[in-house]
Formats: sequence, structure tokens, C-alpha cells
Amino acid sequence: MTHPLYHHSTQLTFAAQVQAVQGQEVTLDATALYPEAGGQAADTGTLRWAGAEAAVTGSRKDKATGQVWHRLTGDLPPVGADITGEVDAARRWRHMQRHSGEHLLAQAFFRVNPAFTVAAVNMASPECTLDLLGDPAELHVRAAETLLRETLGRTDLTLETPVVPEADLGRYPLRRETQVRGEVRLVIFRDEAGHPFDVSACGGTHVPRASLAAPVVVLRTERIKGGVTRVTFMAGEEASAYLSGVYTSTRALAQGFSVPVERLPERVEALSASHVALQAQLDALHATHARTLRDAAPVQVRGDLTVKTVHLPDTAGLQAALSDLPPATVVLAVTAVGRCGVGSSAPDVNAAAVLKAALAQTGGKGGGRPDLAQGGTLDPEAFFTAALAHLS
Repeated sequence: MTHPLYHHSTQLTFAAQVQAVQGQEVTLDATALYPEAGGQAADTGTLRWAGAEAAVTGSRKDKATGQVWHRLTGDLPPVGADITGEVDAARRWRHMQRHSGEHLLAQAFFRVNPAFTVAAVNMASPECTLDLLGDPAELHVRAAETLLRETLGRTDLTLETPVVPEADLGRYPLRRETQVRGEVRLVIFRDEAGHPFDVSACGGTHVPRASLAAPVVVLRTERIKGGVTRVTFMAGEEASAYLSGVYTSTRALAQGFSVPVERLPERVEALSASHVALQAQLDALHATHARTLRDAAPVQVRGDLTVKTVHLPDTAGLQAALSDLPPATVVLAVTAVGRCGVGSSAPDVNAAAVLKAALAQTGGKGGGRPDLAQGGTLDPEAFFTAALAHLS
């Protein structure tokens, strides 16, 4: 079994002895390098021995034996070698902030509504996820975020990590039950008066003070399978850097619109409304233009049937050209990019059938109703010929 020095979260250097080597992995009698577990990614770092060193790119724990195996690049130290190890401090710190942020945010949701319990977590990247039961809505998300922001800004919560017998767990207000048996390590964030804010069974690494995980910011939520809501969040320095970048981009955008940042939503809303109005006008113009081209197109008379073929400059007018036809009329329309369609006001001419027959010869896909069908053809020039042949 490897002695877990990583439970002392701020310990970044250590001395140990190589116990075994297999492939590109080594196991030591003790390590401060955290192995991937509990939704937290593994530490990276460096091992050094007698004139050599190797980078540690990952670690895993064998649950059956308790051994931690470190994956190395390059040469490996021999069995029995004395080594010194160094943890990548920046990576460790980010992981501590993420993991503490997860505990604190989960507790904030639990305080908003005890039904919001954790189903799963993942902290392997800056955008961490917290999967919650209980179907939290947006108002609950904002309430939890506000509660946590005020708590971290106004209360000094310090870390305690006691290891207690399983039989003593009932003395602690655990946020959720643990499957761990025997000796259980607890992660407790407690205020100055001794009241715990959060108590969880956890073997991960954490910041010594909860405020060091701030800010904890919810980025988005989404419903996933099984009635679970996934909350994506960031914590600590990564969250600060992200928010700073967002603000910088927002400020530049606001300057481009000649408004202060706080009025940017108002400006964007006004522009969006203007865009919708202009798009409606443009669509109306396309429709009018398409109908004008259709009405001016040469007429082909086939018995009691009037047939027109129309080249359209834009796909936006396609439906208008095929709609509201005089009785006993069939319109074939195509655009330069291959969008095509058939409109029919003749009871014995099925527009969808004509389109299907033409596309079978010219390539493409489409469909529709007996009176109007649209699609795309691989050969716009041949579309009319194929459709007209079906009408003969």
C-alpha cells in the first residue's frame, strides 16, 4: 500500500522509495501525487533519483492493493531507488480550488432545497460539472450562487480533514451518505463559531480556506438523461480569469456600440428587434420579387394545364413562387444553388410526386404536399427537363 501524503493538500515535495515497476509505471511507498479519483484529475509532477529524473504524467490507485501507480515519461528508476518527488504546484492549486468549489456549491444547492442532491461530479477541466437530482430551475441556480457568494465573502470557513471511524459518522451532518467503510476521511469547512458549512466524506485535495476557492460561478445548466440537471461551473483563479476575459470582450463590444457595458443588453435587444423587422421586410421583398418573376414567366399550355418554369435569384422567395397559384397551374422553380420546388393547383398533378420523379433523375432530396414540394437538386439545369417530362 502507498502512504497517501497528498491528504496534506499543501505538501508539494516528498521523499520515497520505489516499490515496483511495470511498463511505464512505478509505485512508491509514499506519494504526494494525487491519483485520479472522485471526479478529480490526477496530479502531475517530477520524480528525481541518482542523477536522473522523469516527468509524472498521471497517476492511478489500485483499489484492491491501495498502491498508487505513477505513469512516467522516459527512463524509470529501479526498484529500491530513493527518489524525491515534486508536485506541479499550479495544477494542484487549480484542482484544490475546483474540488472545494464543488463541495461548497453542492452545499449551497442543498441549502436552497434538500432535494437537490448530487448524482455525479467531474472536475477534470476548468469547466467542472455537478449533476443534481431534484430538477433545480434557474431561480434555484441563482439562489444557490448568491448564497455561496455571500457566504464566501462574509464568513471565514476553514478546512478540517479528520479521519473518523465509520461508527462515528452519525455525529456529523454529512451532506450525503458515504459508501466508504472503516476509517472515513471527512472534509469539513467550518466557520469561526465552530458551525460546519459543509461536511462530506472525501479523499481529495482542498484549499485550506473556503474563500480561496472563490469565485464559484455557474456558467450554464442542462437537463440530461434520468431526470438529472447538469450544472457547469468554474471556481477560483480559473473562474476569475474567465470572468475577466468575458468582461474584456464585453467592454470592447460595448465600445463598438458606443454604450457603457451596463447598457449593452439594452443595445443588443434593440438591434435584435431591428434585425427581426428588417428581415421581415426583406422576406416580403423576396416574396414579391419571386411572384413577379413567376407571373412574368412564359406560359406553356399542356391541355387544360398551365405550366411555368422560373429561375429565382434567391432561395428566400421559393415558397412564395410556388404558392397562391391560379387554378390548373403548375410552377417549377429552381435557384442557382440547387434549391428547387414544384407548386400545383391542378387536382390531378401531385407536386410531391413530380418533385420526386425529377430528383430521381437529377439527384437530390426533397418532399412535400400535393400542392407544394421543395428540395435540393444536384443538377439545377436538368431539373426543369426532368420535371416537364413527368408532366407529359
